[in-house]
Amino acid sequence: MRFVHVGREGRGARRRGVAAAVVLAGWGALLAAGCSPAGVDGARPGGSPPGTAAGAGSPGPSGTSGTSGTSGSPPASVPPARGAVTVAGEVAKGLESPWGVAPLPGGDLLVASRDKGSISRVAAGSGTVTRIGSVPGVSPGGEGGLLGLALSPDFASDRMVYAYFTTEGDNRIARMRYDERRPAGQQLGAPDTVFRGIPKGLIHNGGRIAFGPDKMLYAGTGETGDTGLAQDKESLGGKILRMTPDGDPVHGNPEADSVVYSYGHRNVQGLAWDGDKRLWAAEFGQNTWDELNLIEPGVNYGWPEAEGKAGRPGMRDPVAVWKTDEASPSGIAWAQGSVWMAGLKGNRLWRIPLSGTAPVAEPEAFLEGKYGRLRSVVALGGDRLLLVTSETDGRGSPEAGDDRILTLTVR
Repeated sequence: MRFVHVGREGRGARRRGVAAAVVLAGWGALLAAGCSPAGVDGARPGGSPPGTAAGAGSPGPSGTSGTSGTSGSPPASVPPARGAVTVAGEVAKGLESPWGVAPLPGGDLLVASRDKGSISRVAAGSGTVTRIGSVPGVSPGGEGGLLGLALSPDFASDRMVYAYFTTEGDNRIARMRYDERRPAGQQLGAPDTVFRGIPKGLIHNGGRIAFGPDKMLYAGTGETGDTGLAQDKESLGGKILRMTPDGDPVHGNPEADSVVYSYGHRNVQGLAWDGDKRLWAAEFGQNTWDELNLIEPGVNYGWPEAEGKAGRPGMRDPVAVWKTDEASPSGIAWAQGSVWMAGLKGNRLWRIPLSGTAPVAEPEAFLEGKYGRLRSVVALGGDRLLLVTSETDGRGSPEAGDDRILTLTVR
């Protein structure tokens, strides 16, 4: 019998280093250019449990071809086995329950507060935080509230901000026009719901949204603690969804009349595309293994029948796994040939260097215990990332200045 524990995102003890006190003055110019006890012993982070093997590659989600191991054409460049992370500056501090982040043209950021249900703008350089408005209908509670943010692919002309949020009855996605000419706090227009009916719960609400290279909207959902939803193709829980910006099913989805893109997920909170337009996702495990998965249309990722690299017929194994107390993964980003993964209970940032779809080395941990729980990672281009902490979400140990957004230089 599997052990179900409310709140697998976990509260973990940590040692905090001194936070970077420098506000990165050139940051704006750069932009313009869960539920588990401790994991088991017997495997290294990112490695396979004894007696199992990684899944094979297959055609990627945007018409690309994935590779597994040494099969297929080698990538143009392979990242080094060992990387590095430097905290270049502190963009903002004093944020409350930050979750989704969306960089604006010109360098400023939009940041969602999960528990307040509001969106704020962070000024590049000065770090000034100004509330631009609240999202009507947000019902915070447990792991729900105002979660992921994304800008329309046509933001320059339509000024639309997309938000994934929990209401009294469901999780849904809405878009709002952002009008900077209006007074602060009143700059968001009325929400236009583009998709509704995603199951909600006290736990496992998913919440990450992102527009892909195909300009379609992707969303990671959770199974709300009702494990059977993940294998039910008629349910929207425990899935990755793909839809048009208007919320309609996309040509090329596994089922023509469905937004379901992949299934068998427990709680997806990280979505990112690599340089070859392959989609990667991070998700929470339960008793044993957190996962990084290569996402392909129509594939079954196993939950609740499989957790980690189980080698089950008809189910895809993850590319990398972690003990649940070392990760509890949320946001991910692609930079410098690696996936970078924020750990909540793990209190660290993971680097997974990849050659095509195969890791070239064991994942590396950075910033362990320095900033506490880590929620979101955003690629800024080149060797720069944004990192958002999550100490004020009710499960951390907040200190003066929490929560923060940091800029990182990585390789």
